[in-house]
Amino acid sequence: MAKAVVQLETLTCPSCVLKIEKAAKSVAGVDPSSVEVLFNASKLKFDFDAEKIAVSDVEKAVTALGYEVKKSQVKDS
Repeated sequence: MAKAVVQLETLTCPSCVLKIEKAAKSVAGVDPSSVEVLFNASKLKFDFDAEKIAVSDVEKAVTALGYEVKKSQVKDS
């Protein structure tokens, strides 16, 4: 599993966190138990199977909700 951190535009409310977590967990290849949105830091963290998906797949799910992605960082585990 690889680990990703996605920097988001400033989150404005707790319901944003729930929407983003739900979207990330729904992407096949993401470990749902690892998904975490850090509200104050405006970051999305998750583990994923790099052989099945790319971070851009999760970014697309987030941007489809109307949120903007600033940058992403991936670390192999």
